[in-house]
Amino acid sequence: MDWLIDMKTPGVPVALILMLASLGLSPMVSARFQEELVYHEIRTDADGQIIPWYSANLGQAYDHNIRLVWSFWNNMRSCPNGVKYYLQHQVWKKRVDDPRGLGGDQLSMALSSWNLLHQYLGDEAVRANMTQIADYYIDHAFSNRGDSWPNVPYPYNTDVHSGVYDGDMQAGKKFFQPDKAASFAAEMVVLYKITGSRRYLDVAVKIADTLSNKITAGDAENSPWPYRVNAETGAIHDVVKRGVTHSATYTANWAAALRLYDDLIALNEGSVAAYKRSRTLLFDWIVEYPMTTNRWGPFFEDVATHRYSDTEINADTLATYIIEHSDSNPDWKQQVESILAWSFETFAHHGWTRYGVVPINEQTQFMVPGNSHTSRHASVELMFGEKAGDNSRKAKAIRRLNWATYMVDEGGRNRYPENDIWLTDGYGDYVRHYLRSMAAAPELAPDDQNHLLRSSSTIKHISYGPDTITYTKFDAQSRERFKLGAWEPKSISGGEMRWNPVTRVLEVTTTGKDVTILKAG
Repeated sequence: MDWLIDMKTPGVPVALILMLASLGLSPMVSARFQEELVYHEIRTDADGQIIPWYSANLGQAYDHNIRLVWSFWNNMRSCPNGVKYYLQHQVWKKRVDDPRGLGGDQLSMALSSWNLLHQYLGDEAVRANMTQIADYYIDHAFSNRGDSWPNVPYPYNTDVHSGVYDGDMQAGKKFFQPDKAASFAAEMVVLYKITGSRRYLDVAVKIADTLSNKITAGDAENSPWPYRVNAETGAIHDVVKRGVTHSATYTANWAAALRLYDDLIALNEGSVAAYKRSRTLLFDWIVEYPMTTNRWGPFFEDVATHRYSDTEINADTLATYIIEHSDSNPDWKQQVESILAWSFETFAHHGWTRYGVVPINEQTQFMVPGNSHTSRHASVELMFGEKAGDNSRKAKAIRRLNWATYMVDEGGRNRYPENDIWLTDGYGDYVRHYLRSMAAAPELAPDDQNHLLRSSSTIKHISYGPDTITYTKFDAQSRERFKLGAWEPKSISGGEMRWNPVTRVLEVTTTGKDVTILKAG
């Protein structure tokens, strides 16, 4: 079991966690007789099914958790060098700095969640945090113009408190992960739409150009881009273990690359012809290989190359993308059903079946259930159910969301079960799953508050007033979904509305970039 040194450092021995998991038991179940789950005693409804720790009212409970998590992140301390802790560390510690640097997709995950959170809360501090994160990373992370892979971001700070990102956690200096570069670029397009700053768009275009210049057709053993590669020299990260060479040539985490190309093509920015070719090549490879073989490959930066691992995040993130682009894909339903079936069959954890819930494990090299993985799978199930008109998954998906609330304490610390407070799993890769769930099933949003749950455009500003909701978006024509719990709408300027007083859902079709919704009465 020498591979355990590559995995997350747990609060109890990893060997014990894995032994219990192999027996279908939860560490919390065996040690605490199912009375507690991380921070809280497990609460159940009249049928013995798990409900959130904070409230039996789902909207109230989920909203409470989201706000706790955001507040903890926003008020996090800085390191001794003056840089925010979440810009240099992947695990939060109360009194001492954790020795590990940044999580591979940590900042892109935060940007993804904060985009949705900004439209949900209307809090300009969320928007400000997005620009602060992006500006710091752009200024401190990129390869040189003359490198083999120019203008791409390094995911890790090998000298943790240097304030500079210069390599990969496992491979070392000058190595980067193309899939994480694509994630950051995709978020930069969104941030450009929010702020209007071409700085972010230019970064996205440069990354997209490098990826298009380096793409290959791929095959069963090699994805169109490698998983780990030296940006300076172009060398693939190879590891020799017991006389066998293991190369980091494969992953299927390319949903963000598809999003990047889609957005740049729609904007007519950058090398559009090259992006169209790359997108077609990439999607064709995804359909032919991972969607057929269910070989989804690695994601996490702390797993060594010689320990190949299939991950839930790669599969279910692609399923999210397919649902969101289903109108142009006649095979979407079958593709998503196949992915969800594989994720559940591979990663279902049965340690909490007494409470009617089956959480989702992280990856084949770490078969332990996670807050982000369980909530992600739930959100995809709810999105699929809405799109397909199929509610058969809803109750189980909601219980997964309920289970994942127990990872958050009253101060906003979000702990991986019996592990650490990861600033990936507990923050950026957590909030977005609850917000997407609310959008797909508005009954999960608060009953006494007003919230924008979904927009087909990008929201630049939004303000929730006592008598009005005003917002500005990137596109003139778009569709929005609101849950109005605080008051009923009277009229809308800049569009048309359809109000359901029973569900309190307001569907809006807008034809202008500036929209105002007026309160009735």
